Parts: sequence; C-alpha cells; structure tokens
Amino acid sequence: MTSRPSPTTTREGGPSGRSNTRIGVVTFPGTLDDKDSLRAVRLAGAEPVSLWHRDKDLHQVDAVILAGGFSYGDYLRAGAISRFSPVMETVIEQAKAGMPVLGICNGFQVLTEAHLLPGAMLRNDHLHFICRDQKLRVENAETAWTSDYSAGQEISVPLKNMDGRYVADERVLDELEAEGRVAFRYLDKNPNGSLRDIAGITNAAGNVVGLMPHPEHAVEPLTGTGRTDGLGFFTSIIKKLVNA
Repeated sequence: MTSRPSPTTTREGGPSGRSNTRIGVVTFPGTLDDKDSLRAVRLAGAEPVSLWHRDKDLHQVDAVILAGGFSYGDYLRAGAISRFSPVMETVIEQAKAGMPVLGICNGFQVLTEAHLLPGAMLRNDHLHFICRDQKLRVENAETAWTSDYSAGQEISVPLKNMDGRYVADERVLDELEAEGRVAFRYLDKNPNGSLRDIAGITNAAGNVVGLMPHPEHAVEPLTGTGRTDGLGFFTSIIKKLVNA
C-alpha cells in the first residue's frame, strides 16, 4: 500500500531565486513517479507540494501534476479508478476554472478518464511494455506547460508504458488538429500505435496538458537520460504563473 505523503511543502534546497509558486503532485496508490515530479518542480525553482488522493484539499497550490505509475494497479482501465478519487473532484473543478494541470503517462490516462481531455488510452499495439528514450516534436508551444519551447522543436525524453496508444474518433482527431491542440507528436518510429503519432494533447484553453512520455526524468544532466529536455515543462508553468 502506498503510504500517505505529507501535505506540506517538500523542501530539499535548490537553486537560488526560487519563486513563491506552489505546484502540487498527486500520489495515488500505485503512483511511481511522484517523487521525480516533485524533484523536477524543485529544480525548476518552485515549491513542490505532495497531495494525497483521498484529500480534497489542494493546499493552496497554483498548479497540479498527475504523475506517472500504475494507479490502483490499472484495474478496469488505466486511470479509471483514480478518476473517482476525492482529490480529482477538486482537480476537475479547478481545471475547468483555469488552474494548470499536467498529466504525465498515467496522469494523462486519468485526464482522459476524467474528460478533461478527449480520447482514450489503449494497450500498445504491439502488446508489450515499452521503455526507451523517445524523440518528440513540440507542436504547440503556447500552452501553460510548453511556452519555454518553440513550435517545431525536437526534444528527447524517456517513455515507459503499456497502455500508451492514444485513440479518438476521426471527428475529435480532426478537431484537435484544426485547433492546434496536438501538443506533442512522436518522431521516428511510433512507439505504441497512437493515432496520428500523437504523444500529447491540450484542452482548448491550454491550461490542461497530457502526454505519455516522462519529462520529469529529463531535468538534470547527471541522472536519467543525461539530458534536460524535459525541464521546460516546469519552467514554463512557473513563468506562466509568475506573469499571470
């Protein structure tokens, strides 16, 4: 059983010039990458705050990250049970009111189950778990989580999933394309059969973003991939909130 983290701010030191921005990271039973996301937030210069799935209180955070893992063991469907956790009532309400929310891997699955993002995530077309560094193209650099990138920029971050195939009907896919809501697209070989090579999408307002790859694993040169291509997610949201 996943133990309950402290709801207080996680302070581990870090770079000077830290903003007062508070970014919460939700832990569900089976979440694996909450600590990595908290660390990424801290390295970017904000205050990371642990949020527990059974607590409706977001502890005055300015943005929320739904981290990767296998919440509730991915029973029924990946993210299907987490969508009904008490914390998600508040996350859904606040997201619809404009709070920035980022869903990474399992977090993306939760966002589709909560209907904060359209479409669904299915089992990879090759029916195998995949774990590798993945090249992406940034398609939309105007969301709350992508403004430190440029449209067309190519980045590389880790990818690790079993249920990573993004699907939606043709109407939804055409709408996403027409409105510029495809945030990231897979480059080179499509790793999981996602339609139109979609790796991540955004809602119409640009405050909710979901993607399958893991930017939190590519934020410092000495660990993970040895690249920092994922750090832009976390610096983007800090700048967005500071300048709001």
